Amino acid sequence: MSIYLRILALVAFSFFSCSSTDDNPPQIITTDEDIYFPPINSDVWETKTTASLGWNESELQPLLDFLEEKNSRSFMILHNGNIVVESYFNGHTATLPWYWASAGKTLTTAITGIAESEGFININNKVSDYLGASWTSAPIDKENLITCKNLLSMNSGLNDALGSDVSPANLQYVADAGTRWAYHNVYVKLQDVVAQASGNSWDNYFNIKLKNRIGMTGAWIPNEDLNVYWSNTRSMARFGLLVYADGKWGDQQIIPANFLNDAVNTSQNLNQAYGYMWWLNGKSSYRLPQVQFQFNGSLIPDAPDDMYCALGRDDQKIYIVPSKKLVVIRMGEAAEDTNFALSEFDNELWLHINALTD
Repeated sequence: MSIYLRILALVAFSFFSCSSTDDNPPQIITTDEDIYFPPINSDVWETKTTASLGWNESELQPLLDFLEEKNSRSFMILHNGNIVVESYFNGHTATLPWYWASAGKTLTTAITGIAESEGFININNKVSDYLGASWTSAPIDKENLITCKNLLSMNSGLNDALGSDVSPANLQYVADAGTRWAYHNVYVKLQDVVAQASGNSWDNYFNIKLKNRIGMTGAWIPNEDLNVYWSNTRSMARFGLLVYADGKWGDQQIIPANFLNDAVNTSQNLNQAYGYMWWLNGKSSYRLPQVQFQFNGSLIPDAPDDMYCALGRDDQKIYIVPSKKLVVIRMGEAAEDTNFALSEFDNELWLHINALTD
């Protein structure tokens, strides 16, 4: 946690103004029937009331009390793009950045899909096509089994027990790619793949192709061998809204729809509850980081079955529920003890959200 607090001051300045946009800004859709997209380069974001939606208003304060008690910094609920709930806790504000942790993996997913649509990469190609041989310490014949899709799906076959170091010496063979699911920070190599294939830096490509086009603020901050995304809460909500809208922002297709559909559905036969770095609710079984064990039942039993989510350490959350037209954001410190993205907090939170929205 301390490293995040030390760099907070270094990046805060980048969050008080919006990024530049394309020459043709997206159309803003505001009818009740359509998804609302907030304008770029503006603090305007249309709202709805809980009463207008027929929600149980008496359940809002218990939800907010629970969030504050559980070390939250911010919380938002969007309904079809409009803000219904936006609250800040424990000294946090709308302009302050916070870290996405592993919830930011889904940003890498999105950029991978964009790079493929532009012809720079093919996710079915082996990673060494882009990074060259010996990017791992696996035997060459085993390394050549690892595709970009394996990195998206967390079934590279590399040893997940060696920490976050993604140097070749620390990327060691355990099983053939596609035969073992294990949550591994080797996914970050996709950022190198995109940079190498596009001839651009990761940060520049990300800013041009995603961040600027939907009006996000924020920055990638190096943390050991990883890049961690920091932004204000509304920027996380903008990304959640983009994904909820099937990769479109207004009339512009930002993330290819077919790729995104694959990303939010089961990506392999080892962990039903995992897509391309998106976690999937409502499956009959799931696996979790750091253990080689299959759990029966749904990932978050009291959340809607069609929900998919980006989950990060210390309970950073993007929940997307198409059937309820909801995007839900939670940022903060760990709700209980330090955890690795999923805990009883998720289910307790959804009991409160259900009480409000049902």
